[in-house]
Amino acid sequence: MTNKNHTVLYTGVTSDLIARVQLHISKFHVSSFTAKYNVEKLVYYSFFSTIEEAIAEEKRIKGGSREKKIKLIESINPLWEDLWKKEVSKW
Repeated sequence: MTNKNHTVLYTGVTSDLIARVQLHISKFHVSSFTAKYNVEKLVYYSFFSTIEEAIAEEKRIKGGSREKKIKLIESINPLWEDLWKKEVSKW
């Protein structure tokens, strides 16, 4: 996820993408990183068969450079569209 100007990148893992994005958008946890930096735009997501695989991928992404994260986002979302508005919220 990112903010309006794409200056902040947030990586997380969840078993319920819809609920988690809604929490970030609503700033439910007012003192959280995503609330503080207005992280409200879903620009990348991926699904895994097990939580262990998801956590391993989260760690891999977090350990990478900003440039690698941008390349990952642009591999599926070159225009940095809000995938929450475009896809996920319609599930």
